Amino acid sequence: MSHIDLLFKIRHSLAHVLAQAVLEIRPGSKLGFGPPIDDGFYYDFILSSPIGESDFHELENRMRRIIQAKADFIREEIPVDAALKRLGEMGEPYKAEFARELAEKRGETKISFYYSGGFRDMCDGPHVEHSSEIPLDCFKLRSVAGAYWRGDSSNAVMTRIYAWAFLNKAQLDEAIFAHEEAIKRDHRKLGKELELFHFDEEVGQGLPLWLPNGTVVRDELEKFIKEMEFLADYKRVSTPQIAHGALYERSGHLSHYAEGMFPPILISESSANEGKKKEPYYLRPMNCPHHHRIFASKPRSYRDLPLRLAEYGQIYRYEDSGSLAGIMRARSCCQNDAHIYCEKSQIKEEMISVLQMYSRAYQILGINEFRLRLSKWDPADPKKKDKYVDEPELWDWSQELLREILVEVKLPFFEADGEAAFYGPKIDVQFKTVSGREETASTIQLDFSSAKRMGLIYKGSDGGDHLPYIIHRAPLGSHERFVAFLIEKYAGAFPFWLAPVQVKILPVANTFADYAEKVNRLLRSVYIRSEVDSSLETLPKRVRNATLAKVPFVVVVGEREISGNNVAVRIRSEKQQVVIPMERFVEMLKKKSSLRELELTITQ
Repeated sequence: MSHIDLLFKIRHSLAHVLAQAVLEIRPGSKLGFGPPIDDGFYYDFILSSPIGESDFHELENRMRRIIQAKADFIREEIPVDAALKRLGEMGEPYKAEFARELAEKRGETKISFYYSGGFRDMCDGPHVEHSSEIPLDCFKLRSVAGAYWRGDSSNAVMTRIYAWAFLNKAQLDEAIFAHEEAIKRDHRKLGKELELFHFDEEVGQGLPLWLPNGTVVRDELEKFIKEMEFLADYKRVSTPQIAHGALYERSGHLSHYAEGMFPPILISESSANEGKKKEPYYLRPMNCPHHHRIFASKPRSYRDLPLRLAEYGQIYRYEDSGSLAGIMRARSCCQNDAHIYCEKSQIKEEMISVLQMYSRAYQILGINEFRLRLSKWDPADPKKKDKYVDEPELWDWSQELLREILVEVKLPFFEADGEAAFYGPKIDVQFKTVSGREETASTIQLDFSSAKRMGLIYKGSDGGDHLPYIIHRAPLGSHERFVAFLIEKYAGAFPFWLAPVQVKILPVANTFADYAEKVNRLLRSVYIRSEVDSSLETLPKRVRNATLAKVPFVVVVGEREISGNNVAVRIRSEKQQVVIPMERFVEMLKKKSSLRELELTITQ
């Protein structure tokens, strides 16, 4: 038996052991489902009285006693009628509901149960053969949460108890440590502590307010990418955040993406329209339709191509409230967007150039853990006509081209059906959040259909009309999600060039405040974000405050520093100070900022 198979069985069996322990301390509770999951298992209950984390110690001890009883896990199958009768006698209405569904909708004639140590549960397995196969120290109860029965908000709310489970204590301890580190790095927690962003109920769910500190990070990222785009000959544009519904009908968003858009805003175009049908306007979910209209704003020639239009555009997505997750998944975001209009012969060169831009950007940002996904359409999807443009030959050709490009540039990738945009395949850059969930951070999309739909034409070298191909690309995706990744990657301790406050200057006493201000003015004259802390708190407390705020450099100035025109510099999270001439320190930081260096080293 492989470790994976054994671990699955241990986790599944522990779910039953947990259910048995819960029924012992909460008689009369009703059972839901109890499956294995990636790092353990959970079980859902309708409890006769509440259970909280304060009950975990007792539950874990009971679970160990149940395991030590050395009971077999015995499987039995009985006819559906007998199973429903048994579940009725057991007082398990939720299990009975599922058993009826198995019979009526799936045609099952028999239902399986597992019996172990006096506990019986309707379950398809598999489980360990004997409880002695379960190590006593391989699991730990984790948390309590609410969950709708069968995931349906119209159903009863059950209590879900989560637990970790692994093959041994060493793996368990490693997972718990990783979880604790993930909590420390969670962008929602750090975003609040470092005053980066804020959510306000009166503003609305999923609509972040960027605070001054967070806006610095956004602005620096925007400046960074704008410089890269300038060197790559992108033309910057600016477009409205709202448009008439006719634009989205023509672009295909209303037929393929309506569930991700906010409802229309109905507007009377003039007072003469009073009482008449109002016109629908929509908050834009994407920038591309607006850019397409810019392309169509004047006649184009093959000499104009490739035409690269770039914008930092605010977009709005109607994410389900249950899927909102801080700024990782929000309803309002600013997208680092661009569209490249090109001839067929130019696609490969442009795609490779974009991939090189991505690689360079990630290198500067210190990002080296990600994977590429070739996201394709799913021709077997019964709803494919609603989800994708119906051009099978173009899908096959464009997907093969992206595959060839990825192989040519020697970038490892995996393929996924059903992840394409409705207008074409794409290459997605996948990052993992600290919670282990994989999200798309950046994307490159090859669009073979929008030009025809939007009436985009250019004159070719042959004098005829041609349709351009369109490459949609966003190296940093949405700023909201990308900043969330960076917060978690760096645990809020951003590289120097991204840090909201780069230098905190601390005069040892108020008598040295003038010199501190002199250092501050000199730093700010070369656009270093510095601040003076002249508060009445002790110097150690002010140093600690700067450390907690994750400021890269803390400068202490006193009589010795003034006499030598120096500064005493403490690097973030280090205890030793380096004394160097003030002007040299300023020039050093100016260079670090302009080169966007990752290291915080200071040389005397």
